[in-house]
Amino acid sequence: MALKPEPKAPFLSVQYALRVLESVSTHGDGVTAARISRETGLPAGHLAPLLLTLRREEYVEQIADGAYVVGPSLLELGSGTARRRALEAKLQQTLVQLRDSVGAAVYVSRYVDGEIRITQVADGPRTPAVNEWVDFRSAAHASAIGKCLLTQLDQNGRRDHMARHRIARLTSRTITSEKVLFSKLDSQPATVPVLDLQEYAVGTVCAAVPLTAGSSAGCLALSLPIEHAHRLRAAADTLNRRAAPVLLSLAL
Repeated sequence: MALKPEPKAPFLSVQYALRVLESVSTHGDGVTAARISRETGLPAGHLAPLLLTLRREEYVEQIADGAYVVGPSLLELGSGTARRRALEAKLQQTLVQLRDSVGAAVYVSRYVDGEIRITQVADGPRTPAVNEWVDFRSAAHASAIGKCLLTQLDQNGRRDHMARHRIARLTSRTITSEKVLFSKLDSQPATVPVLDLQEYAVGTVCAAVPLTAGSSAGCLALSLPIEHAHRLRAAADTLNRRAAPVLLSLAL
């Protein structure tokens, strides 16, 4: 435990907050307010409002027995596995809120080492995820996710991908000409969601918008059963508007 702050030191409240966080982080299974008070020297009357503030900012959490443990905001300031898990949990919470807002399953995908990867999904009983009947890595030419990621690659990157994943007809709507596919990718406006109207799977429509951070290609997508196709445009527009908070969650 670090030295207690001197009573006349400047920024006393900040120093006490740091001592409280040190106390909580030392006790992985939780620590009571009484013990925090003893370890920090902060009287119970002053500790209570400080703990309340730290809870509101999610730097600490209070568990079932009343003890305090480290919260997600503090984990996000760290590094390694704990920080990665905290960020993934925060992103998942954002995706769940987006799922409920648009009424559709939502996905985050990245283009990593020349392959399409679905990194996170938020679905549910009323918003089922699309049935991946063909590996998404082999269906970039047909899926909204794949086409959105391909739009972010240069011509050489696209050709390299298609050389490794040959175009196949998945439905009667699938584009099977590389020339036509590349022409559509080139003409796709950056601010307009990419659509998949039963090109990947019969009975499913999808939309995707780019999540580009630096040189990394990514996208945010949604899927709907065909009976909800009339909602696709509105849902895609909402997806587009809500992409910025998702990108922020990824970048933290």
